[in-house]
Amino acid sequence: MKEAIKEIFGNWSETIIWSCLQGVMGNVYTNASADAAMAILGDFAFYAGKPSEELVTFKPENCEQDFIIMVPQNHLWAELIEKCYGHKAKKVSRYAIKKEKDIFDIHTLEYASSKLPEGYELKLLEEQEYALCQKNRWANDLVSQFKDYDTYKKLGLGVVALKKGELVAGASSYSRYQEGIEIEVDTREDHRRKGLAYACGAKLILECLERKLYPSWDAQNMWSVALAEKLGYHFSHEYVAYEITEY
Repeated sequence: MKEAIKEIFGNWSETIIWSCLQGVMGNVYTNASADAAMAILGDFAFYAGKPSEELVTFKPENCEQDFIIMVPQNHLWAELIEKCYGHKAKKVSRYAIKKEKDIFDIHTLEYASSKLPEGYELKLLEEQEYALCQKNRWANDLVSQFKDYDTYKKLGLGVVALKKGELVAGASSYSRYQEGIEIEVDTREDHRRKGLAYACGAKLILECLERKLYPSWDAQNMWSVALAEKLGYHFSHEYVAYEITEY
């Protein structure tokens, strides 16, 4: 059955799908006829196979949020999402970044992570920083998919920027799959445009490479694309997603 589900997703290069298929994080669901599948993890759900209203309208029992980002495999799934959710479905563009090994310039990343504005410091995201991320709404997604610090310590990896002990930016694993992580980057609004996201991202990539993990990047907007390219990644393609409210 697992192999059949893998075939439904085919060569879709999304680490959240891989996390679900590998049983590391998230869940996979199929419809009654088993010719369609949904991979759901956190705020993201990916739909593949034969378009199924059963799956598009299905909300797992353990899913407590009222917001989800649905990513269709093709235009037929997209049309079905629009039909099922109407005005609740906001069509958006997201930007895929190529997954390429051995593309990072270690010296550039080391320089980027060492050049912080005066008064700031970088730290690995450990138990104290995990608690700070939970307490600060803007930073919650840095750790939100890990139910507690022990889980984060086992599966996650992150770097935060602090100023006088106060959390102001971070780059961390939104999710984990066997071979790597999906990166989440956030900066507190009053500390943006200071190079903190660049420094945190550079340091996290270095930490991933040291552990032989791939630091996957997916961009919500063109700012994120530009930051990714500055860190050494290359743009792949734009794709359609739907932000669903009242899920």
